Amino acid sequence: MRKFNIRKVLDGLTAGSSSSSSAAASSQQPPPATRENDIQETLQSEHFQLCKTVRHGFPYQPSALAFDPVQKILAIGTQTGALRLFGRPGVECYCQHDSGAAVIQLQFLINEGALVSALADDTLHLWNLRQKRPAILHSLKFNRERITFCHMPFQSKWLYVGTERGNIHIVNVESFSLSGYVIMWNKAIELSSKSHPGPVVHISDNPMDEGKLLIGFESGTVALWDLKCKKADYRYTHDEAIHSVAWHHEGKQFICSHSDGTLTIWNVRNPTKPFQTITPHGKQVKDGKKPEPCKPILKVEYKTTRAGEPFIILSGGLSYDTVGRRPCLTVMHGKSTAVLEMDYSIVDFLTLCETPYPNDFQEPYAVVVLLEKDLVLIDLAQNGYPIFENPYPLSIHESPVTCCEYFADCPVDLIPALYSVGARQKRQGYSKKEWPINGGNWGLVTQSYPEIIITGHADGSIKFWDASAITLQVLYKLKTAKVFEKSKNKDDRPSTDIVDEDPYAIQIISWCAESRMLCIAGVSAHVIVYRFSKQEITTDVIPMLEVRLLYEINYIESPDSEQVPPLPTPGTGSNPQSIAPQSHPSTSSSSSDGLRDNVPCLKVKNSSLKQSPGYQVELVIQLVWVSGEPPQQITSLAINSAYGLVVFGNCNGIAMVDYIQKTTLLNLGTVELYGSNDPYRREPRSPRKSRQPSGAGLCDINEGTAVQEDRCKSPTSDVRDNSFSRSRSSSVTSIDKESREAISALHFCETFTRKADTAPSPCLWVGTTLGTVLVIALNLPPGGEQRLLQPVIVSPSGTILRLKGAILRMAFLDTTGSLVPPAYEPWREPNVSEDKDEKDKVKKRRPVSVSPSSSQEISENQYAVICSEKQAKVISLPSQNCTYKQNITETSFVLRGDIVALSNSICLACFCANGHIMTFSLPSLRPLLDVYYLPLTNMRIARTFCFTNNGQALYLVSPTEIQRITYSQETCENLQEMLGELFTPVETPEAPNKGFFKGLFGGGAQSLDREELFGESAAGKASRSLAQHIPGPGGIEGVKGAASGIVCELARARIALDERGQKLGELEERTAAMMASADSFSKHAHDMMLKCKDKKWYQF
Repeated sequence: MRKFNIRKVLDGLTAGSSSSSSAAASSQQPPPATRENDIQETLQSEHFQLCKTVRHGFPYQPSALAFDPVQKILAIGTQTGALRLFGRPGVECYCQHDSGAAVIQLQFLINEGALVSALADDTLHLWNLRQKRPAILHSLKFNRERITFCHMPFQSKWLYVGTERGNIHIVNVESFSLSGYVIMWNKAIELSSKSHPGPVVHISDNPMDEGKLLIGFESGTVALWDLKCKKADYRYTHDEAIHSVAWHHEGKQFICSHSDGTLTIWNVRNPTKPFQTITPHGKQVKDGKKPEPCKPILKVEYKTTRAGEPFIILSGGLSYDTVGRRPCLTVMHGKSTAVLEMDYSIVDFLTLCETPYPNDFQEPYAVVVLLEKDLVLIDLAQNGYPIFENPYPLSIHESPVTCCEYFADCPVDLIPALYSVGARQKRQGYSKKEWPINGGNWGLVTQSYPEIIITGHADGSIKFWDASAITLQVLYKLKTAKVFEKSKNKDDRPSTDIVDEDPYAIQIISWCAESRMLCIAGVSAHVIVYRFSKQEITTDVIPMLEVRLLYEINYIESPDSEQVPPLPTPGTGSNPQSIAPQSHPSTSSSSSDGLRDNVPCLKVKNSSLKQSPGYQVELVIQLVWVSGEPPQQITSLAINSAYGLVVFGNCNGIAMVDYIQKTTLLNLGTVELYGSNDPYRREPRSPRKSRQPSGAGLCDINEGTAVQEDRCKSPTSDVRDNSFSRSRSSSVTSIDKESREAISALHFCETFTRKADTAPSPCLWVGTTLGTVLVIALNLPPGGEQRLLQPVIVSPSGTILRLKGAILRMAFLDTTGSLVPPAYEPWREPNVSEDKDEKDKVKKRRPVSVSPSSSQEISENQYAVICSEKQAKVISLPSQNCTYKQNITETSFVLRGDIVALSNSICLACFCANGHIMTFSLPSLRPLLDVYYLPLTNMRIARTFCFTNNGQALYLVSPTEIQRITYSQETCENLQEMLGELFTPVETPEAPNKGFFKGLFGGGAQSLDREELFGESAAGKASRSLAQHIPGPGGIEGVKGAASGIVCELARARIALDERGQKLGELEERTAAMMASADSFSKHAHDMMLKCKDKKWYQF
């Protein structure tokens, strides 16, 4: 079977939507019921506002790196024009360049709260980091030249910009205007040179003399330019191309890295040949021969220490014969050379030093390495160079994310419980020092409720994240693949695989936060039920069930075999469990004609399994091959801890399993759920009598008919129907698609099953891709011992409701309009000793039914809220009249719909494929919000988008990042306070002392008045056509335009104060000018008086 492909989902969904629309149009809609007691709805449009909150995860496709050594802030730029800033753990910020061009370089204005970004579209941008949401103050667009390298000297306002043509331009960062001072390439190189030196790859000023600028050209030429004399003092030429250059802090030597894997160290005053040439990874060759060339050294840094040898740190330079070797960072310190292997290719690295001054001993303490898919920080001060434990949530993509769930307002004890079991999973061997990137300050915590994000991954792992108060921290990781036998190589893989790769990938997660029960559905048609325990156990035999879920109606050898068996009347419930279940699943691998049959896709381990504290396997359920037909992928899933049931469905049908008794209760094709009430005239596929093993026929739902074989289905208390999981398997032909109706939504509840019911009872509501809702009644035995011995009786009720489009979500309201959550059993430690009082255990196991059925007035009525791809309906129960209806979209379809709590009320939130986010009041379905947010650019967004309570939502914005958004006005208003501050006032360290002799004889660092050289008065104006200045939105006017809400009122007040301060400043300046004028007048008057004092009257 071909690999499961999610790219065909949209086609499948569109086809499903169009067919269901036509079918829905033909069915008659029930007239709206008379609303005897209208529910008072409190939510209004003003409660809603949509905005992005925070972005978590590793920056996708990183391209540039910068660090502010005083503020202790790290910046990462990406190929899509994104900018991510990191301070202390919990202080993060995301910005985006509007052009979307790749960031090629970042430069902090150290300790100034500003950052310059250079982009591949030849623009420079100045970011203001002194506000919680950084904004661009100025931009400069180069028209005639391409930017290749930038350099910003410490405590300078002049930025050197090197170009592809080999020229260097100088930008005043305060005004973001070009100086007239230009260093032309033909003046920097030897006049006798006939060839162009190539683009500028390096610019830096001599640490001891700011008036001397070192310029590196790609071809191998380096020039030391005298800024005052406007000429090159020295020129250094080498045969090999240059990739990077670094100074020794004394300014007497510099080091170059080359394309042949060599390093050349040059004395500044000796340009004829290198002082030393090193090939860090070259083989030692005798007889004076040149060593074999190595791969290019892409970057080198030269850092000095007071106490010992300098550090030379480089990336690349490996020998060409090291095939398959991972990318390396090499640290050379004295005579020792350490080669540190990385998991991904190195994008950039920076050495973190104690001082920001380039003319002082650098004292390096760490190296931050930006990899293609990771950020690594190496401790240079400890033996063996251990890495720091990364506190940022950058491991979301450790294995690709395949599904996502978001839970706000969880039980308060959940996060500590998950953290305590997750703490044992932490790796050892990290550096003992604290994380050194610790700038910024946390925001105020205005949200006090716990939030949890669960991510499912391609390798079968599941991660639980603490997402409270707009932060993210990993709590616990569960590896679901541990229960299966793994093939050592691709050739050993079983022939029953239905996917080419990632056979354990998670498709659907169903989690009950109160009971801590977890259920997952995987891509190989497997379902695993987990219980949470704080104690370690060893499971001798992993409990498992195999389920034969078919799409075809069996023809039984009887006269009426051609008729579909009718649904039972409400009085006669079928008991498909009257025959004892198989204790061991069938292991036959082929049927009589040699086709694969009765075999699951994966093999469960038959050895004992040690289970650590955390989530422990309760039951593994697998769909099996049937007569050469592979099992279809699971499209919906639900679990209920109060009933002890799990239910799941696919395009073949539905199966329900009692995970307490480990038995299959229900196994039906979707068509059979309708019985004789099927509104579609579907012909079953041709029978396969010869292929069908004995006893594998689908059960007739009649009294006295029993299931001959274990078949299973799993319940959904909170099923997330991903469009990812709704795509049809490749084995389904286009003809089959017309008649195949998949199970798309499942919901356990305690409600009215039939019109004649007088009291609510446990049941399962089933939604299909053709817009049908069917109800299955559940007859549960009493709790305690009886629950372990007596069977659960399951019977379709005959209730059928219709909507346009596939059913996505169902929920229930009481007569006050409050949500009626499914019943649950509170969590208790499952692995306790057995000697406790049995009565206590029975009491503890009593399920919490949240349904307010005990109150007589409430039990008179309930409302079912059903959301499909096209519309939403509110149906009054038990009368089953449609009370309210809303057509959500005509031209598109809903990808995700959730019934969520907000501001002590509830609403329906929808995300459409056309990019609109909408909310509707409940139960009246009044439109409250309709905002165009983002188009469905790829299936990753459709697969991971989810809403949760308190106005929160999220989706996977890139393969490595989660974007959180809010649709709550209150959260939008409080967001400014919740965000952390990147910039904090820090005193710049003192400059290094010159020392007595250096001061006496004129040694030490030479300063330069750059204003005198580069200012307009000295250098003139730059050509207007060279670059265009673009004012950014980050100034006062930009803040004015963005101001809204309470926080922005403060911003307005601050702006008013600033403006008032400016006016007062201007007034003070005018007063000072008047005083100066008065002084001048007084002086002139005094001079005049002295001049005239001794003159006689006739001398005037």
